[in-house]
Amino acid sequence: MTEEKGERIAKRLARAGLCSRRDAERWIAAGRVVVNGSKLDSPACVVTARDIVVVDGQPLGEPERTRLWRYHKPSGLVTTHRDPEGRPTVFDKLPEGMSRVVSVGRLDLNSEGLLLLTNDGELARKLELPSNNWVRRYRVRVHGEVQVEVLARLEQGITIDGAAYGSIKAILDRQQGANAWLTVSLREGKNREIRRVMDFLGWPVTRLIRIAYGPFQLGTLDEGAVEEVPGKVLREQMGEGKAVLHAKAEEKPAGEREKDQRVAAKARKQKLADDKYAAEAKKQVKPYYAADGTRTEAPGRATTDRAKPHAPRRRTP
Repeated sequence: MTEEKGERIAKRLARAGLCSRRDAERWIAAGRVVVNGSKLDSPACVVTARDIVVVDGQPLGEPERTRLWRYHKPSGLVTTHRDPEGRPTVFDKLPEGMSRVVSVGRLDLNSEGLLLLTNDGELARKLELPSNNWVRRYRVRVHGEVQVEVLARLEQGITIDGAAYGSIKAILDRQQGANAWLTVSLREGKNREIRRVMDFLGWPVTRLIRIAYGPFQLGTLDEGAVEEVPGKVLREQMGEGKAVLHAKAEEKPAGEREKDQRVAAKARKQKLADDKYAAEAKKQVKPYYAADGTRTEAPGRATTDRAKPHAPRRRTP
């Protein structure tokens, strides 16, 4: 007879979609979790399917099928379940009847765009891991006249007040008077990273929209809308054996399966593009010409030569 495998109580609560592991530990310290009639005072507890777990007086159910949603977060919402200041939260605005979910990372109050939600706290933790090396992509509006050569230097990383930020790829899309739109890609995603870097450069951010988190795209999702990521896509991106994806996906009609296949193909294409970007970032920076035609040997060191088209080769008679 094989011995039943158990798991730590914090992980069990996270898999049930109630909270993250860190929040579970706080709940235990607050005396909100009871196992087999005894109130826990430490997260050092291993439970199995035979144990009775009660949270806030309610029995803990079995973990649901692991699910992931894309949400278009509007500006003005806090990414937390409860806000001490009474401000509206992301979770207050979700559709009624939706499963209890936790967010994958956060977007601050004034940021908007793609926010991933899941009913599995363990999956949320895995999606946040830096080891995924996933690109977070943003559309950013800043105030000020942007200098292309300064943006190029960000790919080498930058340190601000002792805080080191990794490679940031920032492209100037257009300058409109006193404002400019940028496309910014990064992999670390530290708290308020883009705002702090742009403030340091003298270009305060006036709007910030996340348009991609790894292979998952905002696309044409309406503001405030929620759409589930097909289970097939989620399994492909996380890997069948690498992520804790509980229960098999439900059988779907042929039309929905074809739609899932198209979405999966698009996600694979985006992953290839991200991998190509990562490979290029490792290469030595090569000479290029700035927007004004100035020839630059390396970021920040420009010469006075102007970009000139190559003369056509003369044919030998």
